[in-house]
Amino acid sequence: MPDSEAKPLRADAQRNRDRLVASAFRLFVEQGLDATVDTIAKDAGVGMGTLYRHFPTREALIEAAYRSRLDEVCDAAAELVATVSPEEALRTWMDRFLDYISTKRGLKDALHAVISSGGNPFAHSRRRLHDALATLLAATAAAGVTKPGVNAGDVLLSLSGVSLAAGEPEQREQAGRMLDLLLDGLRPRA
Repeated sequence: MPDSEAKPLRADAQRNRDRLVASAFRLFVEQGLDATVDTIAKDAGVGMGTLYRHFPTREALIEAAYRSRLDEVCDAAAELVATVSPEEALRTWMDRFLDYISTKRGLKDALHAVISSGGNPFAHSRRRLHDALATLLAATAAAGVTKPGVNAGDVLLSLSGVSLAAGEPEQREQAGRMLDLLLDGLRPRA
């Protein structure tokens, strides 16, 4: 049954699922493919039956862990636009995007296992990221902070480039400067 048609989980079941996803994410980043479902279940404080009720395969758990981070960064766009200035929203989201890309690197081996099993954890990633960034760019353009009509796909590629050039934790200061340059390039010319 597609997620959009799934019945909502009871509160305790949702808490268990959330704990499993958080544990899986952390352990797959820390241990890669050495993280076992048994270790994840123990770390989340649930039994194996609970794990398999939510995630029938290890690959389903990996994909859920990845998608949880994707959802966080994409959902942040609307939240930021609603709570801070458009410029601050865009710049904060850019930082979160870099964190997301770092996460994706940390899950590299686990995500390859999903792909090898025939899954596609990235099926909706690009569209979701594009839509989130488009929301931010519309808000900044309306506020006169960025040029109108900036292509969200181009900005996503630029952000990916920053991540490739300065995506390591020890390069975070440099990455911040590069994001500031990118934001300055999006501003309307006087």
